[in-house]
Formats: sequence, C-alpha cells, structure tokens
Amino acid sequence: MIDSKDVVVVGGGFGGLSAGVALAERGFRVALLERKPELGGRAYSFEDPDTGDQVDNGQHVLMGCYSETLDFLRKIGSGNNLVFQKDLEIQMLARPGRSATLRTARLPGPLHMSAALMRYGHLSLKERFAAARGGLRLLKLRRRDRGALERMTVTELMNQLGQSENARRAFWYPLSVATLNDEPEVSSAGLLAEVLMRAFFSRRADSAFVYSRVGLSELYCRAARSFVERAGGVIARRAVVEGLEVDGGGVVERIRLRDGRKLEAANFIVAAQAEQLIRMLPENLVADPFFQRINQLTTSPIICVHAWFDREVTRSAFVGFIGTTTQWLFNKRRIFERHGERHPGYLSFVISGARRLVDLPNDDLLDLVLSDLSAMIPAARHAKVSKAIVLKEKQATMAPTTDSHRLRPGVATPLKNLFLAGDWIQTGLPATIESAVISGRAAAAAVAARA
Repeated sequence: MIDSKDVVVVGGGFGGLSAGVALAERGFRVALLERKPELGGRAYSFEDPDTGDQVDNGQHVLMGCYSETLDFLRKIGSGNNLVFQKDLEIQMLARPGRSATLRTARLPGPLHMSAALMRYGHLSLKERFAAARGGLRLLKLRRRDRGALERMTVTELMNQLGQSENARRAFWYPLSVATLNDEPEVSSAGLLAEVLMRAFFSRRADSAFVYSRVGLSELYCRAARSFVERAGGVIARRAVVEGLEVDGGGVVERIRLRDGRKLEAANFIVAAQAEQLIRMLPENLVADPFFQRINQLTTSPIICVHAWFDREVTRSAFVGFIGTTTQWLFNKRRIFERHGERHPGYLSFVISGARRLVDLPNDDLLDLVLSDLSAMIPAARHAKVSKAIVLKEKQATMAPTTDSHRLRPGVATPLKNLFLAGDWIQTGLPATIESAVISGRAAAAAVAARA
C-alpha cells in the first residue's frame, strides 16, 4: 500500500534538491532520481585533473537578495562556504583600457545605488541623472502597470525611458544580460524590473554579491544529499525516467525508468527542464493546453571559458567588459582564496545569451575570449595560457521573452499529485538559482498540503 508520505522527486539540481530537503524536513520519505552520473543539473562542478581546481560548468553568482537560496544553504550546513561582499562593487572596463567602478555607498537602500550611479565614470553627468530618473520611472511603472512591462522588451523600455546608447551599453544592458541571459531586444522588461527592484533598489545588503569558496557541487549537492539520506530518503543517480503512468482520474500512479523499474508514490515532483517533462508525459496529455503552453517555452545558451595562466593578470575578483563579445571575467584564485603555484592565474569568462556563438569551434571561442582579455587588460598580453576548457550549456536557461510570462506554469498541474519545480517555473523572477529554490520549496509545500 502506498503511504501518503512517499514522494518521488525527478531531477537533482537546485529545484529538486531544495524540494527534497524541504520534504525530508517535514517527515516525508523522498526518492530523488537524477539521470546524470552526478547531482547538480545545470549547476554543478567537477575537478580538473591537471590543476586540482574545481571547475563550475557555468559561473554562478548569488546575491544578498537570494533569501530562499541562502536559507536553503544554511539549512543543509553549507553557509560557511559563502563569502559575502559587504557592498556591491563591480569594476567595468571599456576600450581602450578605461576603468570605472560601480560601487554602492554605505547608505540605506535605495540611496546606496543612487550614489553608486552618480559616481559611475563610464556615464556623463547628464547620463547619470537620466539613468537615475529612468530607474525611478521604472519602479513607478512596476507598481502601477506590471502588465505593460511584461509586454515590453528591455530595448523598448530603454526607448521609453529615454536612455542614451552609451548608458545602455555601459550600464543598463550589462545588468540585463547578466541577470536575464539574453539579448535586450528579446528580453522582458518586466523581469528586468523585478531583478532591479529586489537586487539593487531595496536594502543595501540585498545588492551585495555572494561567492562560493568551493565548487558548486561541494557547495550544495553533497550536503543536500546527506540531509535527505539522514532523514531516510534515497538518492539515485543514472536513473533515467522514461515516462509517467497516469490513470483515468488524472492521478500519476507510478514512474517508469529506462532500466525497467517502476516506482510508486503518493506524490511526484518533476524538477527537470520543460522539454524533459514533455517527454515523460503520456501522448494524450501532451495536447493538454496546460502542457502545450510549457512546450512553447524556449531556451537561451551560455558559454563559459576557463583558462589557466602562468601569472595573475588582475587582482579584481569580478570584472565586467563593455563593448566586447566576452561580458564577464571571474578571478577564481581570488574567489577561491587559493593561489596555485603551477597555475597562479585561473580565470573564468562568461558569454550569456550566446545563440550566435554556441556552435563555433572551441578553439575559435578561446581565441575570441583571449583577444577580448588582451584588449581590456593589457597585462594579460604577456601571460601564457597553460590550459583551457570551453563549456557550452546550450539550454542554460529559459529564454526571458515577453511571452514567457503567460507560458510559465505554477507548481501545480492538472494531474492531482504531480507538481513542478525548476528555474523556469513561474516565480516572478528570471531563470536563476533563486527561482529554482523558490519553486522547489513551493512544490514541497504543495505536496505537504495535499498529504
């Protein structure tokens, strides 16, 4: 007989593991299934055998406003692996080697961000005041007419706010691409407004960056697995779900694995990507309007290039590039607080919304990134690359289009005991780690309410 406390969670990324931990904490018996050899979904790390460094599949940064994620990490005992930057401080480089820092002041929010904007050297004085006025108009529009923002792209928003091309290039668009992972021409202004409100125009502490001292897998995968297993749950890797078996009353009876096994439970949470969910459904359900909408969601890629140099080329932990294809540089030696003797310079470069580049050969992408680095940091021209890894996540995140607002589902589905989790679930946020954790915890709460 199936116990009401038995739950199967499909997917071992932030969404699935946060759901599993929340359920285990409530006394449920969790069976969590991950199709890959390791946990982590699209946010994992692995050890490079040559350097011993932990390599993240994509550079992920937390922020002080990620309250659900930070609480999840503290709950599983990983809080001591985080480094909290007291204030937002981003060095932005523009050709030819011009540097300006976006640094918040020690003032109550949102004055801290206004002061940062007024001291930002890549904008003229006129552009700084125009950007400040634009931010106020954006917040006012968010309060009064969110629907209008959701129908508008970031580029259309900039036109309405009267922002100059330089202000877009040096301030607005870097923030948009970094947080939404797509081009401003297609990204939702509503999602950008939500990010800016929560991260930059609220409390001062909310805008601070939070780095992990360790690789992503060590940060949350192992600790979450231990938490679930200590509560009597089971976590299985290389467990590929082929389908959901549904009865005539709209209840999932069991899941079918590729190896022939079948698992029964009272409730199921699918914390996988949208296209994987669609593949699990019986044919007659794919045409259901609820699932049809999900099937229309699209994705956006990210390219991450890891390179090891024979010397340190910058002392900054985090640098933004303006006017180049490469958008962000992370100095992993500074973030990890570990200085390698054989490879003293370990840098990670990020290109978000990389549709036009993702199919290029890895060597071409490495050459592109190194060319951008040399243009922005002249000291790097004398450094030698000893090793490089190019990682492409072709379906890194849900594309943050204006259509995504109506297409994203909530955690509940037309099937009474099937719930959803993942960064693409409707949380009001773009597809971020915080969105994934919010959805995972919401799915767990829905299961608990049903039980």
